[in-house]
Amino acid sequence: MRSLTALLALTAFSASAIAAPAAPAPSGHPVTQGAAGAPAANKPLPNKGKVVSTIDTGMYTYIEVSRGKENVWIAVTSMPVKKGDTVAYDEGAVMTNFYSKTLNRTFPQVIFVGRASVVK
Repeated sequence: MRSLTALLALTAFSASAIAAPAAPAPSGHPVTQGAAGAPAANKPLPNKGKVVSTIDTGMYTYIEVSRGKENVWIAVTSMPVKKGDTVAYDEGAVMTNFYSKTLNRTFPQVIFVGRASVVK
């Protein structure tokens, strides 16, 4: 029984070590990556919207996106984007009442995405 417990603990530890990000994210920021710990570069970006506003922190770019009748905030690793651009982005980790220490601001909801791009 002890061997089984040790084996399960070792398996869980190994899986978390494999899935660990290469560089640590700032405190409180989730890391979003594709399968096997790497971004899913070939997968199409399923969401799209028009940029209403942006906030760049150096590490992350927060983008307020209009999706028809609603606006959502997404956060992605720092990228060039401006008001009026159309962005496509992947699914991500939804954080409710997320407080950003860097911005000294609470977002009612922000989606941390692994990939986003400006649509030409």
